[in-house]
Amino acid sequence: MTDVASSTVSLASDEPRRLSQPVRRSDRIFRGVTTGAALTSFVVMGLIAFFLFKESWPAIRAAGGSFFTAFEWNPDEPGARYGVASMLFGTVMISIVALVVALPVSIGTGIYINEYAPLRVRRALVSLIDLLAAIPSLIFGLWGLIFLQPKLNGLAEWLNDYLGFIPIFKAQLRGFYGSSIFVSGLVLAIMIVPIITSVSRSVMAEVPRDYCEAALALGGTRSGMIRNVILPFGRSGLVGASMLGLGRALGETIAVSLILSNDYRVPSSFVSPGGASVAGTIALRFGDAAENGRSALMGAGLILFGLTLVVNIAARTVVSRSKEKTVRKPGAARGKA
Repeated sequence: MTDVASSTVSLASDEPRRLSQPVRRSDRIFRGVTTGAALTSFVVMGLIAFFLFKESWPAIRAAGGSFFTAFEWNPDEPGARYGVASMLFGTVMISIVALVVALPVSIGTGIYINEYAPLRVRRALVSLIDLLAAIPSLIFGLWGLIFLQPKLNGLAEWLNDYLGFIPIFKAQLRGFYGSSIFVSGLVLAIMIVPIITSVSRSVMAEVPRDYCEAALALGGTRSGMIRNVILPFGRSGLVGASMLGLGRALGETIAVSLILSNDYRVPSSFVSPGGASVAGTIALRFGDAAENGRSALMGAGLILFGLTLVVNIAARTVVSRSKEKTVRKPGAARGKA
């Protein structure tokens, strides 16, 4: 009777049973190796940031606050003002144009591959996307400079004629549309489409097919199933894919430097010539720069490093919040379907 009573009290207390298992030597070694690999990533990032800060501090100290606000770039001229404002503006705007163009195309391509394409076409498209992701950026830059830029003059002129009331589409001089943020953004969009498509397709392929089949069995259309089941379920992964493409666009060097004129001024619109990027300026000016110029270019690299880090942290925050909403409301997508 005493044993039965004690068992009943133990069950009534509803305390979790603690299970302990001795940690094997192989597990300790494996945990140490993985922990060391993770710490190595942080150490490498810290060393890169320290190196950039150390090398860029003389130029930043000499320029003062104007290093972050000035639009001129003359670090090798004594007493001249110089700053990264124009380059930072061009980098962000080009990346935004690329993301705005590439994101719907990538998500649409991923949906077509997973939900509509026949098996043979699906395999061919997946192989083609993987092949496009492996093409060097130099090839995209040459293609954009020689082939795409002349072809886009008509589109840029149409934007100027019919959407010119919006300042970003109003060209300063009619007939001059090359070497612009618009062309550079479209080239970068084509570059990041394979990356975003590959990740988006993999994310949408992980949606449980039971949910999709249940939505169709309840009378929903395929498009409704995609809107109410697949896209909400893979929201966090789609955000991560878009931020991965944005990070690639922010750091692109060769393709942008071949197209942009690098005149370090803020253009009046996206379709007007002009603009510069941080990565393109570093690639073009580093070899010919003097001591202060190289230090200033290091400072520009430090700012680009920080910008990329902020974008990745923001993306990680959005992905975490999306996952929390999905966990809290596991039946939301099914309810809408």
